[in-house]
Amino acid sequence: MGEAYEVFDKLTQLEPQQPLHWMNLGTARRALGQLEDALRAYWHAYTLGEASADFFYNVGLTHLDRHDYEAARGVLKRAMDMVPADASIRFEYAKACYEALHTDEATAALEGWENFEGMDATLTAGIGHSLMNLGEPAHAEAVIRKLSHTRELDTRAMLTLAQIFERTNRLTEAERLVEQLSADPRAGELGVELTAAQAQVAQRRARHDVAAALFRKCLDARLEFHTRHFELFALAKSLDALGQHDEAFSTLHEAHRSQVEHIKLVSPLAAARGGATMEIAEYGCDPDDVAVWDEANAPRAEESPIFIVAFPRSGTTLLEMMLDAHPQLASMDEQPCVQAALDDLLATGARYPEELAHVSPTQLDAVRAKYWERVARKVTRSTGQRLVDKNPLNLLRLPVIRRVFPNAHIILAVRHPCDVLLSCYMQHFRAPDFALMCRSIESLAAGYRRTFSFWYEQARLLRPAVREVRYETFVANFQNEARSLLDFLAVPWHEAVLEPAARARERKYISTPSYSQVVQPVNSGSVGRWKAYETYLRPAITMVQPFLDRWGYEA
Repeated sequence: MGEAYEVFDKLTQLEPQQPLHWMNLGTARRALGQLEDALRAYWHAYTLGEASADFFYNVGLTHLDRHDYEAARGVLKRAMDMVPADASIRFEYAKACYEALHTDEATAALEGWENFEGMDATLTAGIGHSLMNLGEPAHAEAVIRKLSHTRELDTRAMLTLAQIFERTNRLTEAERLVEQLSADPRAGELGVELTAAQAQVAQRRARHDVAAALFRKCLDARLEFHTRHFELFALAKSLDALGQHDEAFSTLHEAHRSQVEHIKLVSPLAAARGGATMEIAEYGCDPDDVAVWDEANAPRAEESPIFIVAFPRSGTTLLEMMLDAHPQLASMDEQPCVQAALDDLLATGARYPEELAHVSPTQLDAVRAKYWERVARKVTRSTGQRLVDKNPLNLLRLPVIRRVFPNAHIILAVRHPCDVLLSCYMQHFRAPDFALMCRSIESLAAGYRRTFSFWYEQARLLRPAVREVRYETFVANFQNEARSLLDFLAVPWHEAVLEPAARARERKYISTPSYSQVVQPVNSGSVGRWKAYETYLRPAITMVQPFLDRWGYEA
């Protein structure tokens, strides 16, 4: 590519008014990693009249390489509008939308992928991976079926397929492909990505010494600090499993610093806010307003969703899989349907949450109808099946739940606050605001305290039909707790609920960080994990002490 750069550079000097030369120079510079120089060349081409779909596509790829996903989204959208059937353009546009957190746009961009023009095995695998990340496992499965009938896959398609297999808990298939790639001389072009896949498989097989060495090898190849967190979080997980707790914690500290730098690039507004503002917790319902809420025509409990709420990393995925195993219940992967219902309430002109009494029965019916429409796009329920809506931070949206579904059963998952804080600190969360809140134990503890303070203040006033499920008790006395929970929900006993791991394996794709844990038999291995990090957690304990006292935990 160096030779191409010299040729196109010379051509721009010989024919400076030819936009194609400047466009080709930009592409050559991008291939050499000279991204800002590439953009300058592209800009020169644009001023000379270049505005083809190929031009916008290449500019979009440059912005993707710069991690400026909003800019990439904008120019790739122009390319897609010009050539709507082009598979490469749609795939890269969907990638930009996904990274910029415009997931609905990303999903829409990949609809009808089977009919895109220019599809090959690598693009098919990439689209399948994107659909999986977007919470469209059924469509991702169609990609897997298509690839399974492809006689020969190139190394990139094989690697992507291995990543899909690992992420959907088909570890044997993932391991087979990774081993096949490791022995393929063509796979050298995959570089650090193949090493990362080898590390991930080793970690899933509990070969943590091997995984740690491989993740370190990946880090040696990371030249930009803001990208190091992708391996650092994973490395810390293996170090923790090896009992190297001090090194694990220092690795996590570096991981969060790297992620903060990454967020400054990809989401500068979130970085400027410094984390989740928790503005939703600043305002509560007005008792006088609540007293005149009209609930006469509200759906009954059995016609309402079952909501699972908690602070993240409190065992909600285990609860969800247990309930989803019951034939009369159906869960959907974590979805923002309650937040969308809040937006619909605001669209009626209501002041949230202080003045919800003025929302009429007709308006509430419309809000419910839209909620169920969104649900139907994510999960297929048979007649009579009740929905399980698990989204932990709906903890902060209790007024929405109570106003729209006043008779709904709510399950509040509770876990030792120190275990929750540690687990959150160890996770690579994608949402910028929440990731920034997790950047330190102290900021996490502050968010935790504010979240539960809001919940209990509102629960005192709104008096929801809620049952608290203590994680430690739940895993220690699983069958008894399961029976008790089904009694609360007025759902008959079914033996299938005793096999949440089997249900998780059947579901394949689970969006939460617990996807690799929930396929294991129910166990208490994570209880008291925080004690190995007590020194580091000590500054936060005072902040969460009210809830340690409330639930009877010791620290």
